[in-house]
Amino acid sequence: MRATLVTTLLLMFSAQIVMAAPADAIRASLAKLSLPMQVQSISESPLEGLFQVQMDSGRIIYASEDGQFLVQGALFDVSDGKLSNLTAAAESKAIGDSLNKIPRKELVIFAPKAPKTHVTVFTDVDCGYCRLLHSEIEELNDLGIEVRYAAFPRSGPTGESARTMESIWCAEDPQKTMTEAKLGNTIASASCDNPVAQQYQMGVQLGVNGTPAIFLANGTLVAGYKPAKVLAEEALANQ
Repeated sequence: MRATLVTTLLLMFSAQIVMAAPADAIRASLAKLSLPMQVQSISESPLEGLFQVQMDSGRIIYASEDGQFLVQGALFDVSDGKLSNLTAAAESKAIGDSLNKIPRKELVIFAPKAPKTHVTVFTDVDCGYCRLLHSEIEELNDLGIEVRYAAFPRSGPTGESARTMESIWCAEDPQKTMTEAKLGNTIASASCDNPVAQQYQMGVQLGVNGTPAIFLANGTLVAGYKPAKVLAEEALANQ
C-alpha cells in the first residue's frame, strides 16, 4: 500500500515537471518578442505536441513544446463528423470572463430593474450605428437586456472623440450625458481620472476595429449594429 502511494506521488511529480518544462520554454520564447499582451496560462491542447497559450486579452495562440514555433488560427475538432471550433469557444469564454471583470463604476450602464442578461458595447459617440443602437436602448432594457458601454473612440485615445467620451465618463450623470452626446448635442467639458484610454486599448487587444462592437455575456462578438429584438434574442441565447 505504501509503495503504491509513493509510486503514485512520484508519477504525479514527474508529470508536473514535464508540464513545467514546455510552459517555461514557451514563456521564455514569448518574452523575447515584447508582445503587448501578457501570457495568462499555458496548457496542453487537444492536438498532441501543440500547447494552448491563453493571453490576458482573451485571445489564444498555439506554440510548439520548445516555444520555437507559434501558430495563430483556429483549431477545429472534427472527431464527431462536425466542425467544432475549439479556439473560438475558448476565446469567447476568456473574453467574457475578462469583460465581466471590468468594474461597473468604470462603465456607463443602462439597466432594467431585473436584467435577464447583459451586453458590453465598445462605442464611439460619433458613430452613426452607435447612435442608432442607443436610440433603441429603452427597448433593449424592456426586453431584459442590460447595456454596458465601454469607450472606443475610433480616432484614437487622444482625439476629439476621446475628449468627448472622457467628459461623459466624468459627468455627474454619465447616462444622461451619453444620451445627449449620441443625439449630437454639445455636452459640458469635464475631466477626471477616467478609463477611456484603458478601455480603448482593451478593445484593440480584443480585436475591435469598428463600432459598435457588441460582446454578449459569454464573450461572443456581434460585429456591428443589430435591431433591438434581434440583438436581445442573441443575447438571451448566449448568456
